[in-house]
Amino acid sequence: MSLNDKTLKELHELLVNKEISAVELTQSTLEDITSREDKIGAFLNIIEKKALEQAQTIDARGIRSEVLTDGIPLAVKDNIVTNGIETTAASKILKGWIPPYDATVVEKLYDQGMIIVGKANMDEFAMGGSGENSAVKPTHNAWDLTKVPGGSSSGSASAVASGQVRFSLGSDTGGSIRQPASFNGIVGMKPTYGRVSRWGLIAFASSLDQIGTFSQTVEENAQLLQVISGFDPKDSTSSHFAIPDYTSKIGQDIKGMKIALPKEYFGAGIDESVKAQVLAAAKHFESLGAIVEEVSLPHSKYGVAAYYIIGSSEASSNLQRFDGIRYGYRAQAIKNLEDLYVKTRSEGFGEEVKRRIMLGTYSLSAGFYDAYFKKAGQVRTQIIEDFAKVFGQYDLILAPTAPTVAFDLGSRIDDPIAMYMADILTIPVNLAGLPGISISAGQVDGLPVGMQLIGKRYSEETIYQAAAAFEATTEWHKKQPVIFGGKK
Repeated sequence: MSLNDKTLKELHELLVNKEISAVELTQSTLEDITSREDKIGAFLNIIEKKALEQAQTIDARGIRSEVLTDGIPLAVKDNIVTNGIETTAASKILKGWIPPYDATVVEKLYDQGMIIVGKANMDEFAMGGSGENSAVKPTHNAWDLTKVPGGSSSGSASAVASGQVRFSLGSDTGGSIRQPASFNGIVGMKPTYGRVSRWGLIAFASSLDQIGTFSQTVEENAQLLQVISGFDPKDSTSSHFAIPDYTSKIGQDIKGMKIALPKEYFGAGIDESVKAQVLAAAKHFESLGAIVEEVSLPHSKYGVAAYYIIGSSEASSNLQRFDGIRYGYRAQAIKNLEDLYVKTRSEGFGEEVKRRIMLGTYSLSAGFYDAYFKKAGQVRTQIIEDFAKVFGQYDLILAPTAPTVAFDLGSRIDDPIAMYMADILTIPVNLAGLPGISISAGQVDGLPVGMQLIGKRYSEETIYQAAAAFEATTEWHKKQPVIFGGKK
């Protein structure tokens, strides 16, 4: 019996009333995972023994009625470290590494009684937008197994969309939560930079990375984000801002809310059918009483170039620690120290990771720093200022999440530029440190179309308010892929 078609509140009520136990819920979730995993490829590690032991402990002490998430299973992206559980970031170079500590978000999950049932597949070190760059195996789209699930949080998204788990955590550096949420027709939130601790997240680009949440519905997404948010003294970039009740505005009408449509997000390169679905969603917001007007974000067109310089530069620094000496993969037949570094990194890193390390090292090198890294930082400032001007007059920005629906597996793997441009609509949000959500706004040829709602810093509850208003008055979120019981 699958229980993953029930909401968090429904599952909590069943647990509190002892109609099901945490062990039964965990067993049901593990069965859902194993029955679909051969087709989806969402997991690198299924944590059956520890998950069931944790569930037994929770049942023995009793479900806490005041803790909504007590006894609830979820998946966690494999770049979030877990004490005693292998964490590889889907890279050969970390195969076999067992962390001696938990990430702060994992501690928060355990504190609220949540049960991690598996580590989700991903693009290696979160570098990729298709889910094909894992060193272990590709992940497949829940709606069409021949399509990409998006990346880099590929497994986290496909696991939720396919009904393997109800919830998951991912990370978003340039769209790695929102884009796979779009391709899989689920809800994916990238919170404000600093809202969620990055301590224990294997770093890709430290000024851009942010842990966030996947779910089937908007309210559940807000409830999960509530669990993992908050200041962390172990993370110097963690925000001291008070954490509101993210569900506080859900159910309120949006009459009078001002929503901006940036013309640059609907221009060349955006599939016409995707554009039509999102513009229809904008009309729907107007029917709910919102004021929708066109605006300009003129520097957003430079976002991809600036992102790949900044992100790759930070990655080249962050990934220096993987050297074959301290932990992880170590090359054999070594002649000297330099040979150890070169062989370990050449053999341990995948092609996309090596490409970005080289790009970043070049951008930071003497003679090129001012022309590339410094210039990218100046462009980033202009993008931040563009958003600030718009948010001086508007509550939210509405746009497509991705330029297209999910594309064929293998169709762009040899074209890095085409792959990078798939993130053109999500990247500026990371550069500006803003919160953004993707929710399903329609379908094209049986594949989901994601709509992105972007807010001011620390305005997650307003984003959830608008997203929930759309969800409550449309049917798109109710559609499920065939693998999760949907109709063809």
